[in-house]
Amino acid sequence: MKAAVIGAGLAGVEAAWQLQMHGIDVTLYEMKPQKRSPAHTGDGFAELVCSNSLKAERLNSAAGLLKAEMETFSSLCIESAKHTRVPAGGALAVDRDAFSAYITEKIEACDRIRVVYREVTDIPADADAVVFAVGPLASDGIAETLRTLTGEGLSFYDAAAPIVTADSIDMEAAFTQSRYDRGGDEDYINCPMDKAQYEAFYEAICHAERAELHSFDARKEVYEGCMPIEVLASRGKDAMRYGPLKPVGLTDPKTGHRPWANLQLRKENRAGTLYNLVGFQTNLKFAEQKRVFSMFPALHNAQFVRYGVMHRNTFIDSPRLLDADFRLRRSPNLFFAGQITGVEGYMESASSGILAGLNAARRLQGLGSVVLPPETMMGALSRYISDESVRHFQPMGANFGILPPNSEKIRDKAERYAALSRRAMAALAAYKEEIGICKFS
Repeated sequence: MKAAVIGAGLAGVEAAWQLQMHGIDVTLYEMKPQKRSPAHTGDGFAELVCSNSLKAERLNSAAGLLKAEMETFSSLCIESAKHTRVPAGGALAVDRDAFSAYITEKIEACDRIRVVYREVTDIPADADAVVFAVGPLASDGIAETLRTLTGEGLSFYDAAAPIVTADSIDMEAAFTQSRYDRGGDEDYINCPMDKAQYEAFYEAICHAERAELHSFDARKEVYEGCMPIEVLASRGKDAMRYGPLKPVGLTDPKTGHRPWANLQLRKENRAGTLYNLVGFQTNLKFAEQKRVFSMFPALHNAQFVRYGVMHRNTFIDSPRLLDADFRLRRSPNLFFAGQITGVEGYMESASSGILAGLNAARRLQGLGSVVLPPETMMGALSRYISDESVRHFQPMGANFGILPPNSEKIRDKAERYAALSRRAMAALAAYKEEIGICKFS
């Protein structure tokens, strides 16, 4: 039995590492140095193209919990990070060249992994299982194959609105109603503004600072059919009120009248723990999004688990295509890993590679899939990207908002997050013991 992994980024190396640990011979395909994406410069594997920080390390943070879970699966990226770390306060930051070199050396020295340096544009014919880990800047050739595999369920640009946690919305300043009462009252949360509030918001968004686009992002396709809210605002004071902030068909029960302007929040997941700001695709800097969008009275204390983005990011419509084991539903020997699945972030991508590689190995060995408990961060991410109730799919990083809430109400945020982390690690340990998976030495 043989497997192929396409792409030697963070997800690809983790997938290959899991496959070989479970006794499967792997061919790892990497197009560098023959061909590069616009963002890559080095020749090594698992190249960190942006920040050298892997985010917080403390267990009572979402990023720290994710890394702790990954370590129980003998994550190669976590191992490399601990060998190549640099001082960064409470964050786990690395020497990016040393990080890549460590992983490259480990992969190339592994007897069960054969590295082939060439671009792949089709499914390798000699592989019994394939993991696609081609990254957010996939080459045109493999992207065309993916388009065929996914039935057009492929996005080339990430034009996403911000997402906030449900429990951070001030419902005293909001109300639930579908426009013209079409649908259930719980489908949308409405955040009204009066005229003075709207005019202050308009001035703020028109003068807010925008993020700089990379050369490979600054293309017309970024904005087709998905105009940034700040661009719409620049077209006139009432443009937003005839667009995403239109108040028609709504009645604020506190006033008995239609709001002057209204932002709708739509459920982002089945559990209703997350809501996205409808129509608020944006290229504002993250700090500006927090400042300006918090001007809605209902969002004055909003916790943003994801900010809006506008950039090149190839990803598939995972809720329609993948199971929670990262397997393509219509082709059970094909798996996906990394940002192409809609997980967002270095370690999120790496963690998806762990599960895709592990499940590809188990598939070839006739074993059942590993779908981690929803209380774990890895399990919650895998369930989010495969949740068919998510209708307007946006990539998602690790955050406590995607975990089921604790049965016990804990007011203090730090204590609440610590309790969620303890619960996650306990659930992971119990699950791994139940199915007979241990940490490899």
